[in-house]
Amino acid sequence: MSNEASTLKPYKSKEGGKKEQVADMFNNISPKYDLLNRMMTMRIDIIWRKKAIRALLPLAPQLILDVATGTGDFAIESIQILKPKKIIGVDISQGMLDVAKEKIIKKGLQDQFEVVLGDSEQLQFEDNTFDAVTVAFGVRNFENLEKGLSEIHRVLKPGGKAIILELSNPTAFPVKQLFHLYFHKIVPAMGKLISKDSSAYTYLPESVAKFPDGKRFSAITDKVGFKDTKVRPQTFGFCTIYEATK
Repeated sequence: MSNEASTLKPYKSKEGGKKEQVADMFNNISPKYDLLNRMMTMRIDIIWRKKAIRALLPLAPQLILDVATGTGDFAIESIQILKPKKIIGVDISQGMLDVAKEKIIKKGLQDQFEVVLGDSEQLQFEDNTFDAVTVAFGVRNFENLEKGLSEIHRVLKPGGKAIILELSNPTAFPVKQLFHLYFHKIVPAMGKLISKDSSAYTYLPESVAKFPDGKRFSAITDKVGFKDTKVRPQTFGFCTIYEATK
């Protein structure tokens, strides 16, 4: 993995490792996270999420782990589409999980969706536990990407799938230039205005730029033991769905 991506931190002037800073950042922005997410992606993220989840339909998973579950949107969408018996969501930000818990109660999903505080690089589950693991816009924030993917592989049952949705860097002209302008100028300004945390939305474009996307990412999934990773770019390469099989 690129050392740049693993050492990039949201708050350059603060102490603490990337993991602690990412938890602090999400705690800070959690009340406004859903609003900002929709605005930043112009709601295209909803289409990406549905497409990623539908990749699991042939597997019909009954027990799913949603890593970096955040405010729970991806898991809630998964319940609606896949109808599993249970989804467990894990995240390092208590602030984000508090928002997720409110949604769970409001939607009456207490029996199907449980959220727990935890570290994606040290998952608190037994080997070969889950039929599927999902991560939406979370792997980019791992302090150690290889370790996080290795943990996902460990807790998956043999034949199980990991579906990973992550922002990526378009390469074609003029989409590349428009993407750079939007994510490096407009998004930080929007984030600062709405969340009052300018560092969080400066970190976002930097973390996307430094993330090893596409074939570089599938090389890491191969290294940790996944036998087959499909790389499916979406919307001119703004986002990629990775489908990895154990």
